[in-house]
Amino acid sequence: MSELELEQRMNIKFLVKLGKSGNKIRDMLVQVYGDNAMKKTAVYKWVIRFSEGRESVTDEERSGWLATSRTEENIAKIRQIVHENLWLTVRSIAEQVNVDIETVRKILAEDLDMRKVFSKMVPKELTKEQKQRRDTKYQDILERQDDILGRVITGDETWVYQYDPERQWQSAQWKTANSPRQKKKKKSIGPNQASKQCC
Repeated sequence: MSELELEQRMNIKFLVKLGKSGNKIRDMLVQVYGDNAMKKTAVYKWVIRFSEGRESVTDEERSGWLATSRTEENIAKIRQIVHENLWLTVRSIAEQVNVDIETVRKILAEDLDMRKVFSKMVPKELTKEQKQRRDTKYQDILERQDDILGRVITGDETWVYQYDPERQWQSAQWKTANSPRQKKKKKSIGPNQASKQCC
């Protein structure tokens, strides 16, 4: 619960003791807090509770809540599961550890400082030899600048290729703040993938 919500509950309790109606209390909260004011249904719920004699402004722990689900043991289990498979969803992690999804989200974000990121798309991963060859060719072209553009031939050809790309969400994986981001290469056109067609 945020401090702002707690403050509004205390104000509701005070105004109920002064005998103000639910509508009047809601209007006063909107006047003071603007867009951050509690929703109308929440205001009425607390007005009823305080009218019935409730004194506490904090939530009571519900019997269905697992107060101990965010334990060191569960944090260690989730850390191990994520390190074994970085592509798991929060739902599947929650099922394996047998805790609720929101607890898993909090453990991943707050305790393990992890977030799910997509792969960074790079045109092509070059080897050292390919980089060296490319550098040599560029140097050669720069040295021979004798009307290169005058010798460029254009054509009206189309390369058609087909492949089954990985969806972006399929490449998403869990990472910490200091772990490197995964790179994903674009599919290149090879002799088996492309067919040349003239238009």
